[in-house]
Amino acid sequence: MKNTKTTLAGVGAILVAVGGALRAAFDNDASTNIDIASTIAAVTAGIGLILAKDATEKPLVIETKP
Repeated sequence: MKNTKTTLAGVGAILVAVGGALRAAFDNDASTNIDIASTIAAVTAGIGLILAKDATEKPLVIETKP
């Protein structure tokens, strides 16, 4: 969790997934159902973003001599 942007993206993905599932569950409309597969996929992606190891090394630059 060294990169704040990646961690916030993961937390955001989880919140959107859970919020969508809760909205579908409690909207008082019998025709809407929770999409379990999408919810699990989004939560898994969010966890992956939170646990991602961000790059700490600078990219390798090869200098050529003319």
